[in-house]
Amino acid sequence: MNSIPPFPDVHSLWQDTAVERPAFGRLTGDHHYDVAIVGGGYTGLGTARYLAMAGLQPVVLEASRIGWGASGRNGGVVSGKFRISYPDIASRFGKDTARRMHDLALEAIDHVGELTRAYDIESADYRPNGSLRCAHNALTFKALQDETLWLERELGDTGCSILQAGEVAEETGSRDFVGGMLNTHGGIIHPLNFVLGLAGGLKNDGVAIFEQSPVTGIQQNGQGVVVRTPTGTVTARQVVIATDGYSDLTSATAPVRKAIIPFRSAMIATAPLAGTPGEPLLKTDRSYTETRRMMRWFRKYDGRLLYGGRGAFGKQDSESAFAALRKAMVRQFPELASVSVTHRWSGLVAMTLDSLPHVGRLDERVVYCVGYNGTGVAMASNMGRYVAGIVTGKAVDAGLISALPLRNVPFYGLREPAVRLVAGWYQFLDAAGR
Repeated sequence: MNSIPPFPDVHSLWQDTAVERPAFGRLTGDHHYDVAIVGGGYTGLGTARYLAMAGLQPVVLEASRIGWGASGRNGGVVSGKFRISYPDIASRFGKDTARRMHDLALEAIDHVGELTRAYDIESADYRPNGSLRCAHNALTFKALQDETLWLERELGDTGCSILQAGEVAEETGSRDFVGGMLNTHGGIIHPLNFVLGLAGGLKNDGVAIFEQSPVTGIQQNGQGVVVRTPTGTVTARQVVIATDGYSDLTSATAPVRKAIIPFRSAMIATAPLAGTPGEPLLKTDRSYTETRRMMRWFRKYDGRLLYGGRGAFGKQDSESAFAALRKAMVRQFPELASVSVTHRWSGLVAMTLDSLPHVGRLDERVVYCVGYNGTGVAMASNMGRYVAGIVTGKAVDAGLISALPLRNVPFYGLREPAVRLVAGWYQFLDAAGR
């Protein structure tokens, strides 16, 4: 844990279609800032933005390059959902809490548009056209229908509607689904260009950002904290840990590492579909997910079809996971059988015990925000305002995200075999149509 791991390039479609990167140096020498932020993804950069707006001097320390982690390799789905449904939240914590979580989700979606406008990030290609959840059997279709009715009746959300099987087939080009729920909130984005644009905008605003500066130690003293990297130090009053699924890169983030189960998510992208039988697929610029427990998702970009899902294990890319994705893609879209796959990549999702993100204090000097459970594009970039509020001593209300404690995973050393066991059980249930 004390040695610095290598940071291999991610050969993704996003890397191949990214704009020119802003230039950031490596931290060298000794520096003083008000707040040191560990992690240069959506959360870290969003936190820096709001701290700077509050008149503080933050510094962002990124272990690799901006966009190397989840913020630059995710599927580019801007969603306001949580892993727990709003009806489930209401039944467990009350309707007022469900309403607050729903408000947070819509706020996070709106914030993505706000950031793209504030920093003129046209290259992010944000398209707020919503999403379509595709039901793979009658049981899950009924659940979508019930959820749609509940959202309108209990929360007044009229942004969701039910599509029948024929309507889903007409839009997606696949007859693999029995119906679906169209959600007009959210959309799709180029995730790497989004985070690069945000970082570039902050640089222009005078915010200090350093790449290739992994934090190897955080030491508290009477005045604050000393944050160490291989080539420099930062003395600050407080530190923010915003490393999410990559919290095990060094031992410095050990306080949150054992509360996170890293789960690898894999993605593939086809060659351009123009002139192929696959060209008419996915007629609308939005994201699509299916309701299987081992969820698959798909969307288009640059005339290609992107297809991703859970199910890859371990610390490296998995050939079997990529093969499984292609097989599932062709099963749902037979028109793609003869179309080549040009890009394959994966990244880590930070799962938590309660399937929710968490923000809070470890102590008077250390604040954290982690655990987006695979739905972090909108929420992570918005949580920076709440992290900044905690740092500056304000009382923040981020619903369950700030109210519930971040709990360590029991028997942490057994996390990988446990994830394999649960995933295998989910795959069995999906195959059995449960």
